[in-house]
Amino acid sequence: MTRAGFVALAGKPNAGKSTLLNRLVGQKLSITSPKPQTTRDRVVGILTRDDAQLILLDTPGLLDPRYPLQQAMRHAALQALADADVVIHLADAAEGVPPPLAEVAGLHDSPRARAAIIALNKIDRLSAEQRLALTTALPDAHQVSALTGEGVAALLDDVTRHLPESPLLYPADDVSTQSVRFFAAELIRETALEQLEDEMPYSIAAEIEEFRESGSPVYIRAIVYVERESQKRILVGSRGSRIREIGRAARLKIESLVGAPVYLDLWVKVLHNWRRDARALRRFGYRLSEEPTR
Repeated sequence: MTRAGFVALAGKPNAGKSTLLNRLVGQKLSITSPKPQTTRDRVVGILTRDDAQLILLDTPGLLDPRYPLQQAMRHAALQALADADVVIHLADAAEGVPPPLAEVAGLHDSPRARAAIIALNKIDRLSAEQRLALTTALPDAHQVSALTGEGVAALLDDVTRHLPESPLLYPADDVSTQSVRFFAAELIRETALEQLEDEMPYSIAAEIEEFRESGSPVYIRAIVYVERESQKRILVGSRGSRIREIGRAARLKIESLVGAPVYLDLWVKVLHNWRRDARALRRFGYRLSEEPTR
């Protein structure tokens, strides 16, 4: 009998959850950035092994929300915890022994998963003495590096042991339940984050307006939204230089994703204060329903 189930990657912002998802799946699904709060909604990756299938849920970092977008991000993370058969509590090893997951999530009780496994990430940055201290303090925790792959195989085996016995939930060659349109929009947003550095990372949203795969090249019309006219000027750049470069770099990423030439028609628009506008957030696919009881 095979095993199959949902595995939530949860923890504080910038713990490396997206990098770990990409490492486990074996290809890039979640966008990554040194900036915290890059992941805004849960990203689904599917890993099928000979003996098991893991439906991996990359989640936004657990935080105290200050405005509606962050509320939607928190809801996505808590919903993934509620859906999970196994939770990987990922923490930055450089920060020492992490607090319990319930405390990080602001919950009264621990998630009702079959198992919650602690994984201390970024151990490639630690000295031998620091690793030993963590082993002494948390002997059952996995020490891993999502960047290099160290310790990931042992973590994967441990997670698999805790999954329920089940037939495969999805075809063995599936890598996600989400659409190519979703990932194309995410790659555009990632590219903008890379090129804008700290100028306005949290004010950017990307939306695919049209996606035509019937011809060659694949035609994609996409909009990058910002909150103010001043941000639009920064994003467009002098005579359109910056948005052209973002479009060029994003197109190469999308071509790698779809395996075909792409014509990316990229535009910039202002949607005032969209992060605080419930209607705009629903338009971008964020869920604003009630949080689970805490």
